[in-house]
Amino acid sequence: MLRRSCTARFVIAFGILASLLARPAHAADAAPDPPPQLAPESGRLLAMAGVTQIEGDGGGGLVPWALITGYGTRDAVGGNAHYTFVHTGDFDLHSAGAAIGLYDRVEVSFARQWFDTRAVGGKLGLDKNHSFDQNIVGLKVRLFGDAVYEQESWLPQVAVGAQYKSNNRSKLLSAIGAKSSDGVDFYVSATKLFLVESLLLNATVRATKANQFGLLGFGGDRYGGYSAQFEGSAAYLISRNVAVGGEVRTKPDNLGFAREDNAWDLFAAWFVNKNLSATLAYVQLGRIAGQHDQNGVYLSMQARF
Repeated sequence: MLRRSCTARFVIAFGILASLLARPAHAADAAPDPPPQLAPESGRLLAMAGVTQIEGDGGGGLVPWALITGYGTRDAVGGNAHYTFVHTGDFDLHSAGAAIGLYDRVEVSFARQWFDTRAVGGKLGLDKNHSFDQNIVGLKVRLFGDAVYEQESWLPQVAVGAQYKSNNRSKLLSAIGAKSSDGVDFYVSATKLFLVESLLLNATVRATKANQFGLLGFGGDRYGGYSAQFEGSAAYLISRNVAVGGEVRTKPDNLGFAREDNAWDLFAAWFVNKNLSATLAYVQLGRIAGQHDQNGVYLSMQARF
């Protein structure tokens, strides 16, 4: 109960901080803003909404970016719905959810993940096709910078974010050494777009206790506290509608029974228009639950409004 109370306080405190950061300093003296516009063909460039990260935030496949999801400008609201499927040698991961971008300043997201152990479930003493489910609520706030329109500035667009994750297998996770079945990740992302070079670079630093993105709980018998992890993305637009690139994401190694490796991917994203995009990637996740070389295919579809 105490652990969940602390987690709730983290989320509430972050929400208050986010609302303060998102409010312009001159808001009290400014004239009322026009009503928000729900317009898929709003002012942001095609592909500048990114895709949907595996935990539901706007960004790359593995890494959240400082960009706010959707194509809404500062006077508009935009968003997306996504479905993602990851198939490795021994496991399947499904993720579905939605995100809302508010005035190109605040992003709120929700994702539900299903992690299928397939035949490995039997080897681990579980049922075949045993499933771990996880809900993720995300909040991201752009602090400063504009990756698209501030091309003459060396400053990147910078955002802070938090992801509250809750897993449905608390007793099992405790048995394998996890300290908790829920937790909060905090991160700061910096994204820089070079329009002339058609190149986007992103760096994210995450404070986390999560084992395998939270699917195997939080903290462990080897280490139970927060650790700082690095995540990076590079994307190159080979045409107006197609981007290719790669990502890397380091992960903590908290559990003695299931050592954990870093993850990386190589992706291609096709932006059909501002309403529909698809991402295909080769992903390498390393060891998962004692099973080595978990590499495979990542496929994600996004519908935007």
